[in-house]
Amino acid sequence: MSQKNSKDSILTKQIQDLSVKNNESEENEIEKENSSVWLEKNSFRIAIVSTFSALAIVLGYLLAPFLNIELFTLTIFLSGFILGRREGMIVGFLSSLIFCFFNPFGASPLPLLAFQLTHYSLTGLLGALTNDILNKRSFFTIDEDLYNFPVMFIFGILGAIITTSFQVFSSLVHVLTVYDSIEDFLPYFIIGIPFTITHIIGNTVGFIFILPGLVYLIHNMLH
Repeated sequence: MSQKNSKDSILTKQIQDLSVKNNESEENEIEKENSSVWLEKNSFRIAIVSTFSALAIVLGYLLAPFLNIELFTLTIFLSGFILGRREGMIVGFLSSLIFCFFNPFGASPLPLLAFQLTHYSLTGLLGALTNDILNKRSFFTIDEDLYNFPVMFIFGILGAIITTSFQVFSSLVHVLTVYDSIEDFLPYFIIGIPFTITHIIGNTVGFIFILPGLVYLIHNMLH
C-alpha cells in the first residue's frame, strides 16, 4: 500500500509540475504577443511619453474655447493603456502640470493644481490597470476590432466615472480654496451642473467611440 501511495504521489506531482509548466508557457506566449521591440527601447519610450504629453497639451489648448469639451483626459488614459503604469502616470503629471499652470483662462491655484496633478496621474494609472484587466477577458483581443459592446460599455463607464469624480472633487477643492467654507459647495456645484453634464457626456462619448479605435490603431503601429 505504501509503495502504491508513493507512486500515486509521484505521479500527482509530475502532473502538477506539467500543469505549472504549461501555464508558464502560455503566460510567456501572451507576454511575447503583447511585447513590442520599440517599447523595449528606453529612448523610444522617452520619445513616445513626450509625444503623448505634447498631444494632450495641444488638444487641451485647441479645445479650450469649447467649455468642458476636451480630449485631454482621453489622451492621458490612452497613454497609460498603451505604455503602462509608470509612463501613464508620467504623461498625466507632465501634461497636467504644463496645461493647468499655463491655462488660457489663468493658472490654477496651488491646492487645485495639486488635485489636478494627482487626478490626471491616476487617470494614466487607471488606463494601464484597465489594460491589465481587459487582457484577461475573452471579449477583448487588442489585435482585433474593439468596437464591440462590452469594450465600448466599459470604456464609457470609465470615462463617466473619471469625469464625474473630477468635476465633484475639483469643485470641492475650488470652494474650499476660494470661499474657505464647505457650506458653499452645494450652491456652487448646482450652478455648474450644465457644464458638468456637458463634460461628462462629452468624455463618455469620446471614450465609447474614439478610444477603442485609437487603442487598436496605436497598438498595431507599435507591435
